[in-house]
Amino acid sequence: MALAIFLFTYIFIAGARLPFVKLDRPGGALLGATLMVVVGVVTPAEVFGHSADRGQQAIDMDTLVLLLGMMLLAAYLAQANFFRAAGAKALRVAHTPRLLLVAVTFVSAVLSAFLVNDTVCLFLTPLVLVVVEDARLPPVPYLLAVCMGSNSGSVATFTGNPQNMLIQGASGLGYARFAGYMALPALISTVIVAVALLYLFRKQLPTARFDTHPPPLDVDRRLLALALGSLLGVVVAFFVGLPMSWSALAGGVLVMSLSGHESREALERVDWVLLLFFASLFVVVHGVNKEGWAEEIRQVFSPLMAGPPWRETLGFAFLTLVASNLFSNVPFVMLARAWVPAMQQPELAWHVLALGSTLAGNLTLVGSVANLIVFEAARGKVRMGFVDYLRVGVPVTLISFVVGLGVLLAEHALFP
Repeated sequence: MALAIFLFTYIFIAGARLPFVKLDRPGGALLGATLMVVVGVVTPAEVFGHSADRGQQAIDMDTLVLLLGMMLLAAYLAQANFFRAAGAKALRVAHTPRLLLVAVTFVSAVLSAFLVNDTVCLFLTPLVLVVVEDARLPPVPYLLAVCMGSNSGSVATFTGNPQNMLIQGASGLGYARFAGYMALPALISTVIVAVALLYLFRKQLPTARFDTHPPPLDVDRRLLALALGSLLGVVVAFFVGLPMSWSALAGGVLVMSLSGHESREALERVDWVLLLFFASLFVVVHGVNKEGWAEEIRQVFSPLMAGPPWRETLGFAFLTLVASNLFSNVPFVMLARAWVPAMQQPELAWHVLALGSTLAGNLTLVGSVANLIVFEAARGKVRMGFVDYLRVGVPVTLISFVVGLGVLLAEHALFP
């Protein structure tokens, strides 16, 4: 029954539609979680963490609190017009279409390294659309720069994307040590994205200089200073080893208390649907794990990872890349995090899982929520088909993943 519910839920997670049920990803996940409880696979006590065995708690509250705290900080930065100001500054510096493409890629990547990449895409996309329309440039390469740069940059830290937050909660690794290993693969992946986009769209990008004229911005300097100061304090707390979830929430609540603005506006910017989606997925995957299906699935793929540590790592890397597109990266990470502690090199496996599940988002149009956010925001101005995206996504993802994996293996060999 647990496996049947998981597969039924996956239909909606994969973005498929049934003629008699109109549910999207969050709705499908909520239905799956409810069915897990109704049929008795998961008990209400396990869902709410009231079980006597704390190891049987379904919902990982630390991950949800961390995600909430970072989204709250991002909401206040957006309210202060930080994202538009950062984007406008980069666009004023760039005076050629090619330099503009590189600037958009790196602005998206750097911001996504510290804030949730989905949020970065949400606030950068409208500005990029305005600028490329004003400069009469083709929008597609610049929109790809936003989402692909965001995915590659978010590899760097635990707070870059939701799947890395899941890995943080399950692995117990420190923020500084994780970033120390992942920063270089993230940087190299971002460079590969920029170079690949420049090459693939070389015939569509004119060579003439141009002057960009972003719309005037009303930056709330007091709120901006407060939010950036709080974000800096939160990052410092991460590096010194304080609990990440409550450090992030404390930073967000501090800004909320001192901002001088009504808290409702910032709270309405928080993606509560995403939090509900995560909570529901936790329950669904917990039911699969509880009934032993996670281990059964691991056994199916065990021949791919059998052998010495290097073969296990490469097999797991390949599985992560493929399964993150088949199952979607967040559900796969929820499933695979139960396998990693038993692997021969667990810390390396956590890093591979973060790298593969995140860069896999660049492979297809539906591989990442960031991709969907960007092209949904551009609907009516840009038409991006699945195959059109694939022509760019396949080379970008394969090259960045292979190179990034090679860098990770070298880092672990040199600095075990």
